[in-house]
Amino acid sequence: MYDIIIIGGGHAGVEAALACARLNNKTLLISGNFKMIATMACNPSMGGPAKGVVVREIDALGGEMGRAIDKELIQIKMLNMSKGPAVRALRAQVDKVQYPKYMQNLILEQEHLDFKEAYVEKLITESKKVKGVMLENGELIYSKIVIIATGVYMSSKILVGHTYRKEGPDQQRTSSGLSNSLRELGFQTIRLKTGTPPRIKKDTINFENLQIQPGDNEFWKFSEETKDNDVIKYENQQPCYLTYTTSETKEIIMKNLNKSSMYSGLVEGVGPRYCPSIEDKVVRFNTKDRHQVFLEPESLYIDEIYIQGLSTSFPNDIQDRLVKSLPGLENAVIAKYAYAIEYDAIDPTQLNASLESKDIENLFFAGQVNGTSGYEEAACQGLIAAINASNKINNKNPLILRRDEAYIGVLIDDLITKGIKDPYRLLTSRAEFRLLLRHDNSEERLIEYGYNSGLISKERYDRYLKKKNDINNLIELIDKVYITAKPEINEYLTKNNKSVINVKISGKEFLRRPDSNFADLVNILGLNLEYSKDVFEKALIQIKYAGYIEKEYKEASKLKSLQSKIIPRKINYDNIVNLASEAREKLKKVRPENISQATRISGVNPSDISILLIYLEGNKFE
Repeated sequence: MYDIIIIGGGHAGVEAALACARLNNKTLLISGNFKMIATMACNPSMGGPAKGVVVREIDALGGEMGRAIDKELIQIKMLNMSKGPAVRALRAQVDKVQYPKYMQNLILEQEHLDFKEAYVEKLITESKKVKGVMLENGELIYSKIVIIATGVYMSSKILVGHTYRKEGPDQQRTSSGLSNSLRELGFQTIRLKTGTPPRIKKDTINFENLQIQPGDNEFWKFSEETKDNDVIKYENQQPCYLTYTTSETKEIIMKNLNKSSMYSGLVEGVGPRYCPSIEDKVVRFNTKDRHQVFLEPESLYIDEIYIQGLSTSFPNDIQDRLVKSLPGLENAVIAKYAYAIEYDAIDPTQLNASLESKDIENLFFAGQVNGTSGYEEAACQGLIAAINASNKINNKNPLILRRDEAYIGVLIDDLITKGIKDPYRLLTSRAEFRLLLRHDNSEERLIEYGYNSGLISKERYDRYLKKKNDINNLIELIDKVYITAKPEINEYLTKNNKSVINVKISGKEFLRRPDSNFADLVNILGLNLEYSKDVFEKALIQIKYAGYIEKEYKEASKLKSLQSKIIPRKINYDNIVNLASEAREKLKKVRPENISQATRISGVNPSDISILLIYLEGNKFE
């Protein structure tokens, strides 16, 4: 008898298993192959716009992904540094050989966590409650809670040209039993598709005319627990390279479209909008002469380069021609051919915000099985499902992150409220409060939740409190110093191509100017400010963007007000007179937990919300 069983050893399953065990639950992780735990079947990169902030949020809540990336990265850079802080995000190339080993070692060493190499055939349920799992060999294992984190392995097919194989990535077994079990329990499943590009041998590339894409010569990190000497030095980072498709590439694709799985009618599932295959890009953007293609190293231990931007399901002979049509790859040898993959997922509107099923109690879902794409989106769902599973066992309220608190909150709310038609990818543009959801303030937003859940140590929490106090003290100090329009001060500003000052201003007013920073203030006033670089950066953002941040907080307060208006589970929408028919059907399907969520359901209009509010005020529910 276990407290919690997790099905699946991908990025969602690993975060879920580690968190459940660290919260002192007797935990079992079931996966088909231990060596495939936490593998990166697709891109060897982590982070990027929005996703990089998610990794920071995982770290602030006490998850593992950030520490693992920092330990095993081979290149790192901060994207959008020339733009505002709302869109800045870390992106790293991660060693695909070492990263899984790091996670696998943690699984073996973690107290309260067992691992079983097996395949789950069906769920054991009783009176709309999950009680455990039945394996393919008939073995029954019981638990209080089950978390399904099967990734792309439910009834998956690998598609290449006009052929398919019933298997998962990297020639791993797939399983259809669990899909059937879920459908028997009343779950609506959907068919999705994604894919991966070819990998080529590094020593067959001509790098001479390629554009080099190095990492940053800065100490960047995803985890606040990472020490300086735990991250690879700049001089040891591996470069990426940029090339482009050519007119020959386009011609090969257009002449052979009928040989692609996607255009031959073989594909049943819906592919990702924001990461299309090369054949889809060429068809959809037919007027474009070329498309970017990035060559990304996969590991320090294997001679393989990932061709970012060339996902395809063409047969192998066409793939060979496509690769050789790219500048620099005229003599390239493919080490692994590309493929598309189809798999079963569930309609995520069948879940509560805690990621627990609305209909089967104690059954949680996390990761690509909920219709998402990406390692980061999967990992954060695994962590949230684990925290809420543990909370349920201990009779605590679930952790529900709001849209103004975390990109994780945006992701989960989008899934359970809007559902998905194609694999969901988190984007900066999906967050209406993105200035509040920054890379630099992940701890400020979330560490208290992590600390209260038991996943953040007191030592780390105390370090955060000290840093927070330092930032407040620095801002308070700067507001008390003044700069006057002295000739020597304006001479310094002019020399450094900065606008001069004409009146006496405070240090805070000075720093609000677009071209001013703490280094200028220290040089002008001769201040001795002994704070860390991190404290200076966070304080500067708070000072420069104070007005915009305050405006977003005011908007977010309206969301909180609506979120506090709970919709009872027992409400019968058929009893509400004057609701529009579409709104009634959508509300019955999604069953929103509060008015805030109801406002975001497509097809539910402001007039329907007003009618719903009047109904709630005039009726009592037990």
